[in-house]
Amino acid sequence: MLEAPVAEAVMLGFDFGARRIGVAIGNTVTGEARPLAVLPAEGEARWTRIAELIEEWQPAELAVGIPRHPDGTAHELTARCEKFARQLEGRFRLPVARVDERYSSAVVEDGRDDLAAAVILQQHLGER
Repeated sequence: MLEAPVAEAVMLGFDFGARRIGVAIGNTVTGEARPLAVLPAEGEARWTRIAELIEEWQPAELAVGIPRHPDGTAHELTARCEKFARQLEGRFRLPVARVDERYSSAVVEDGRDDLAAAVILQQHLGER
């Protein structure tokens, strides 16, 4: 019996910060993510750029890192990241996974937001 081919699904991952938003791209076939872009965190320009990325890459799903302290309690940015995830869902009508990112910043040494987004998306792909 032949197995049905696995459909590739492109995904975009986001690392929301107070000043910048890191963006990564990945797919479900390879299970790998890579850095894609860094956007400003405030203003309408971010939504325009996110819309362009969604139009260009046609993702099936989005993932947003949700920061927490090591003990699991809310971080000072937790509520803002949750709000950003809800805004993505509302604006683009795509499923948005929330990914626990409490250790992603420790992995990214140089503070690159797009690399942090790739770590977040990679973690989500690994959990699928």
